[in-house]
Amino acid sequence: MRLALFQPDIPQNVGACIRLSACFGVSLHIIEPTGFRFDDRAMKRAALDYGPLSHMTRHADWDAFQRDRRPGRLVLFTTRGATSLPDFAFQPDDTLLFGKETSGAPDYVHAAADARVVIPLKPEARSLNLSVTAGIALWEGLRQTGALG
Repeated sequence: MRLALFQPDIPQNVGACIRLSACFGVSLHIIEPTGFRFDDRAMKRAALDYGPLSHMTRHADWDAFQRDRRPGRLVLFTTRGATSLPDFAFQPDDTLLFGKETSGAPDYVHAAADARVVIPLKPEARSLNLSVTAGIALWEGLRQTGALG
């Protein structure tokens, strides 16, 4: 299982996802451009000393990510999701993809996804933080596939 972030805007979210990657032993893919410089102090502070334990790959753009990604389903987490998280069955080689914090994923990313998943929230709530969503999704995917440590 892998995490992928589409053009993230907030360095602290990337830092938190670096920690997720390190703690759960999954790879993290960053699809550029990002809304910050990768030497941003906020990202480094959020990642603390987990960076060396993480398996992070940066992709210059969406086309490079698509060309280089490993086989398996592309599972997009979105507020416009089609399947509720409790009803979704994960597979070990899934790539869990999360859209840009400010605008989500564009239509061409939705079209490329093999599955679209939504985490159900209270009706009056808009969305969760990206790194919180990634943590919930990754934990559930690893739980379902028997890959939790």
